[in-house]
Formats: sequence, C-alpha cells, structure tokens
Amino acid sequence: MSDADIINLMKDALIEILIVGAPILGVSMIVGLIVSIFQTTTSIQEQTLTFVPKIIAIFAAIIFFASWMINHISTYTENLFKMISYIGR
Repeated sequence: MSDADIINLMKDALIEILIVGAPILGVSMIVGLIVSIFQTTTSIQEQTLTFVPKIIAIFAAIIFFASWMINHISTYTENLFKMISYIGR
C-alpha cells in the first residue's frame, strides 16, 4: 500500500465523517439560531434555555437519521473490507 493510497483512505474517512455528521450539526445550528433569536428578542439570558432545546433536537435528529447514517457507514465499511482483500495481492 503506497502513501497515496493511505492519503486517499484518510480523505475518504474524513469525508464520510462530514457527510454522516452534517444532518445532526445542521439541526443543532438551526435550533441554536432560533433559540438565540428568541433570547435576543425577549432579553432572556438563561443558559439552560439554549441547552435543553438543542439536546432534544439532536436526539430527534439522531432517531430520524439513524437508519440513513447506519446504512451510509456500513456501505463505507464494506468498501474498506473489500480494499483490505486487495492489499495482500
């Protein structure tokens, strides 16, 4: 296995991390923005007001996107195992 193959493997792994994590990060950012706008307009500066809605939204996003995330990760893992069989040749 050459250095270029290892670099490609690491690049693909980082791209997979970004793709799988993007929905949850997006939901977190949107909920954070909505709560921040609410806090600004009402002048309520309670710290738990930002934490609780975000954590609920993140759990809901994980439940909603779990099958897609597992499918995506398992496909990537299958491709990795197929690449392992080519390394010995």
